[in-house]
Amino acid sequence: MYEWIVSDFGLNDAIEAGLVKTPRVVIRDSALANAQTFRSKLYHLYREPEVADDLNRRGAEPHESLPQLVQQAYTLLGADWREAAKDWLAAGHTSPPVMLTVCNRTETSARIEYYFRNGNAFWPELHAPNRTLRVDSRVLEKAEVGETAGTDKNYEAALQAIVEAANIPATRKADLLNLKKEELLREIVDNVGKRGAAGQDLQNVLSVAMLSEGWDAKNVTHIMGLRAFTSQLLCEQVIGRGLRRVAYDREPVMCPDGVERELYKPEYVNVFGVPLSIFQDVGDGGEPPPPPKPSTQIESLKERGHLEIRWPNVLRVDCVVRPELVLDWVKVGKIKLDPAQAHISADLAPALGGATNLAQVVSIDLEKLEQEFRLQRLIFMAAQKAFASMEKRFQGERGYLIFQLILLVEQYLAKDHLDIPSLYHQDPVRRRILIALNMDPIIQHLLQYIDEQNTERMEPVFDEEYPIGTTAAMRTWYTTKPCEATTKSQISHVVVDSTWEQYTANVLETSNLVAAYAKNDHLGFQVYYLWNGSKRRFIPDFIIRLVNGKTLVLEIKGEDSDQNRAKRAALEVWVKGVNAKGGFGVWCWDVAFEPAKVHDIIAAHAL
Repeated sequence: MYEWIVSDFGLNDAIEAGLVKTPRVVIRDSALANAQTFRSKLYHLYREPEVADDLNRRGAEPHESLPQLVQQAYTLLGADWREAAKDWLAAGHTSPPVMLTVCNRTETSARIEYYFRNGNAFWPELHAPNRTLRVDSRVLEKAEVGETAGTDKNYEAALQAIVEAANIPATRKADLLNLKKEELLREIVDNVGKRGAAGQDLQNVLSVAMLSEGWDAKNVTHIMGLRAFTSQLLCEQVIGRGLRRVAYDREPVMCPDGVERELYKPEYVNVFGVPLSIFQDVGDGGEPPPPPKPSTQIESLKERGHLEIRWPNVLRVDCVVRPELVLDWVKVGKIKLDPAQAHISADLAPALGGATNLAQVVSIDLEKLEQEFRLQRLIFMAAQKAFASMEKRFQGERGYLIFQLILLVEQYLAKDHLDIPSLYHQDPVRRRILIALNMDPIIQHLLQYIDEQNTERMEPVFDEEYPIGTTAAMRTWYTTKPCEATTKSQISHVVVDSTWEQYTANVLETSNLVAAYAKNDHLGFQVYYLWNGSKRRFIPDFIIRLVNGKTLVLEIKGEDSDQNRAKRAALEVWVKGVNAKGGFGVWCWDVAFEPAKVHDIIAAHAL
């Protein structure tokens, strides 16, 4: 109404008007969809259990592999980024397009940085340490208030390397290199994609925080979301970092009213993992909600200190292997690759107001890049991954290790140990793409037998922050589930999740072979295992101290599966590693497939 009035312009309106880029989200892909939402798993990556469990692990180290689904997502999104980078270079752009990743925690961003900096990413163009910036939130916060962050020489060296590699005048470089690391990080972050500035040549930005509201990077073309998105606001905040237009060129367009008008040329940002439309059904009134169910207080009882059970918190068990690697190929067997879990292609469409425009679908298809999936390249990449996993626990010369691993990987693929239950995917190109997208499970399967047949000793690695777990440290919590009071446990009650567990608790309470026990609920006792390329948490059902001093880990299982067998294999390694290390008593484990077997299991281990 008046020139001094400023009004808010909504995001949907801005997208429709072409004032910002149009976000494109994944609407379908070549793999199985999420079983609850029936959407592509690439639409909200963090929703998938194999991603959330892995990325939330405490103590995860940078060199550890990312979840298989995340690697497949980066392979697809990276393929599209490569094409965009070629187009931008041909068009004469000074700066490349930028891929932005928003993570859930600093450990995740460190793992992703390692994934790109150390050549684990599939596309060679993304192996660019001096074009990859991990935004350290702590350093950035200190920069905001003008304070000095703690000393981190490696991070400071990485920032300086980015400046040294930038194609900017030498005098400008010298000025930047004289800055403190807090000021230098602020300078780089604020000038991503700007000509003549420290962030001119960046192509990959990794962040935990959302970055500041005024972050003015116009060349963000691809976004990967690896955190929880529980509200529309969070989605808009992340997407907003990639909506600034590069240019405002116009083109004549015939509008629906039959009038030709000059409108802005559309620009797009391709998004994986950020669900743009989240709606919550708040209901429409009706009957008032029923009163809440009565709850039971579950607590650790100090007066039962004699029933305390302690255990080591083990992050992993390293198997130290001998210099000469030998494999029994008969025992190694085949590994099944499920094409329905491989994201070979994905379709993206503009999303606006909760709807997708199917008339503007674009595809990312790895089959069109068959020359990038040569078998020899896949062999070397697989051997490199195996080497990264084994080099710290190999007793011998490193060059000899990589030589042996290349031969073993080549023999494994040559012996046709891959079970692909689909004639369609037996096509050589599709087969090689399946190998590339399932490289971690293949390597983990092979390393499992290398460790099994070549192990000299086992070294458990403990959680430095919480090396010892105990029933005495369990926090008080409440539940509305049925509960049974205990007498042989330091925990006041056993929560009844099934009749089997109730039966087992009754057996433990009455058996004269049991000194103390605890149901593993809210205790924090867990064993990590590998499944489909991701680290998962296995939480056994009961921890039992027997009268002979042994500690029994008991699992109750009605049906068996490959995943359950992987859990038990990890538990066996855990028990062997803890017993070999010593200092925690004698541990054992077992699984009851029938309720009546609980008596026999206790008797077998108590003798």
